Amino acid sequence: MRLIWVKVGGLWPVNTGGRIRSFHMLRELSRRHHVTLLTTHAPSEDTGALEAALPQCEVVSVPWALAKRGSARFALALVGSWLSSLPVDLYKARVPALGRELARRLEGGGVDLVVADFLLAAPNVTRAATPPTVLFAHNVEHVIWQRMREVERRAWRRALLALESRKMRRYEALACARARLTIAVSDADRRLLAAVAPSARVSAVPTGVDVDYFAPDGVAEVPGRLVFTGSMDWYPNEDGIVHFIEAVLPRVRREVPGATLTVVGRNPSPRLRAAADAAGVHVTGLVDDVRPHMAEAAVYVVPLRIGGGTRLKIFEALAMAKAVVSTAIGAEGLPLTPGRDFLQADDPAAFARAVTSLLRDPARRRAVGSAGRRLVEERYSWPRVVDEFENQCEEARRHAS
Repeated sequence: MRLIWVKVGGLWPVNTGGRIRSFHMLRELSRRHHVTLLTTHAPSEDTGALEAALPQCEVVSVPWALAKRGSARFALALVGSWLSSLPVDLYKARVPALGRELARRLEGGGVDLVVADFLLAAPNVTRAATPPTVLFAHNVEHVIWQRMREVERRAWRRALLALESRKMRRYEALACARARLTIAVSDADRRLLAAVAPSARVSAVPTGVDVDYFAPDGVAEVPGRLVFTGSMDWYPNEDGIVHFIEAVLPRVRREVPGATLTVVGRNPSPRLRAAADAAGVHVTGLVDDVRPHMAEAAVYVVPLRIGGGTRLKIFEALAMAKAVVSTAIGAEGLPLTPGRDFLQADDPAAFARAVTSLLRDPARRRAVGSAGRRLVEERYSWPRVVDEFENQCEEARRHAS
């Protein structure tokens, strides 16, 4: 197949869950097919490094930076979105140069499939009947906005979040209906998208993990060490870990006084740093390699209260044979069995009990971690996952013929 893959927001460095998933999909697909990546890059991002990392993929990147909150560009985008049917996140993700490049390449013909990577790419993808478009939906975006509203305490912000959620839901349904196929990252997400777009064709392909890169390396865990990893400039991560520091960690320390927490991830906010300083929590900021920090974990925690899609961080922890405690939202969409592959807990007291039980029981920690490692090795390596994605794309192309 000849594929054009459209991704707004860049792919390099590969330091977020979405970028990791997209990168591994592209790397594997470009070994099997002719793939062109149309993407964007910020001034600080190195397109040469991306090209070197994807040697069998044609990479075309246009300069573009997302409007930052508080900037004049963001204010203009916000006002523009109020006058538009697009929610603000999608309004500000329109990249005219990207759309023009895609249109130019489609005029030349010979393209079998266009992949819109994330809903953010959809406003930039031509609405032509041919070639068919596949929407790769890493999240159910309107659900994230709904959950942000549910945990928001300020009435005026709840009202704005409700408005954005409704607009996102309408556009998400429209994008699914326009696409030849929508590929979700879990069966739970597939059902949600099919419900908002009954006429759309929606399937699911699971998340994968690099089982060679994330593997037990013999480094000893640090007694009592809890670890969380993730991009700290993604609000659901910040919300979850601040809530954990304030509501869960004190309960754990009452039972295990020596318990410590390390938070690993880029761009921690002043709010997070203040909460961490007050609680004696170590916040690393951006690191070159998360594995040494994960290797030290006695328990890996995923205390998310907001989210959509699936969390690659859990598969990475399982691949390193770590015992994981997660909320239902944190593990949402992953084909895992609570009590066997990880421990699930949602309220602060239950989460603290689950963490404490593992900290006090090394044999159980090892058993849960070993079960997780076996699961991802057998079923969720990237080549296996891309086989499923490739089959879905082939079927979409055949139906269009």
